[in-house]
Formats: sequence, structure tokens, C-alpha cells
Amino acid sequence: MATVLVVDDEPIVREVVVRYLEREGYATLEADDGDRARHLVEHEAPDLVVLDVMLPGTDGLELCRWIRSRSELPVIMLTARGEEADRIVGLELGADDYVTKPFSPRELAARVRTVLRRAVPRDEEHARIAFGDIELDSATREVRKGGVELRLTAKEFDLLWFLAGHPRRVFGRDQLMSRVWGYEAALDTGTVTVHVRRLREKIEDDPSQPVHLQTVWGVGYRLVP
Repeated sequence: MATVLVVDDEPIVREVVVRYLEREGYATLEADDGDRARHLVEHEAPDLVVLDVMLPGTDGLELCRWIRSRSELPVIMLTARGEEADRIVGLELGADDYVTKPFSPRELAARVRTVLRRAVPRDEEHARIAFGDIELDSATREVRKGGVELRLTAKEFDLLWFLAGHPRRVFGRDQLMSRVWGYEAALDTGTVTVHVRRLREKIEDDPSQPVHLQTVWGVGYRLVP
């Protein structure tokens, strides 16, 4: 059962949306401001967020930006009719869809179903990743080099899978601590350095001259297929 977080400061809107979503078989979470929504995203791990642009505290656009900086969590924006600028900015920030107010709850439920359906095949498509002579399998959490299975810790696999899933994109240590370890504030970025060193020893032919797991000095790390 997918869980949908509904974020809107209008109680009647939340009530109607939640009722329709639960009727469609979804579990729901509710937040009336951006700060509460952020807490629920971090601690309850919803599968999709229905997000109003106009919120007290952290507004919807800022919250969308924060979500997209740390994950691919699907977001559907709710915008006031005629606020085209908000819709454009929301989509540029990475929102998956938008619905204008006033809206049909049935249409919103259909949009939720469509966005979630799109998100699932994307995960399945990337269930296996290969580069060079390295093969990763997310289902079995196995890594092979030249056909020989490597022994990786859980976090080593998570880090390698994350970087391999974003080829050539550079991530800072703080970003990796947040995206892989789930820490909001990275107080010990040496953890990332140690894991990168261990991964290089396992996947690189010459760890002192890494071909795949590269350092971008002053910025962070990237994986080059």
C-alpha cells in the first residue's frame, strides 16, 4: 500500500483529498505547514507528496526544492488557478505534476495513481547497473567484478548503487551523508572518505589511480562508467 503525504494549510482540502485517496486504497499522512511536512518526509518515508504551493513557514516551492535535493520522491503540486509562474517554477524544481485549485478530488487521485505508476518502472528498469567489468543487482544486493562476487558492507553497496545510479554527477560529502546515510547534518564526513577508499580497493584495478570512483577536488565524488 503506497503512502501519500497531503500538505495543505486548509483543513477542508486535506479532509477531502485524504478521503478520496483512502477510498482508492492509499494510506495517508497530513501536514498543515512546511515544517511538519519536512518532518514527515524524513521520518515516515511517504511514497508521494501532494503539496500546496502556499504554506505558512516553509512554502511549497522551497519544500519541493528541499525534497528534490535529497531524493526522487514524487511530488504533485497544488497551485491556485492562474498562478502560471508557480506551476512553471514547481516543474523546474522537479515536481512530477501539478493540479490547479479548485480541482476535482477524483482527478487528483487519478494523477496520484499515474505518477506512482510511472515511478515504479523506473526503479525496476534500474534493478541492475553495469559499468566496466562491474555488475550491481539491487534485488540480491550483489556486486560482481569480472563475474566474481565482491564482499561489500550494506553501506558500501548503498553508496556504490547511489553513485552508479547518477553517473558522472558530482556529490559533495554532505550530500552523500544525507542521501545515503540519511543524516541531515554531516558531522563526520570522514565516514564518506573511508567508504570511498574501501570501495576503490574492491572495484578498481588500481585503487591509487581510480578509473570509475573519482574525486573531484574541492567538490566531492562521482562515478564514471
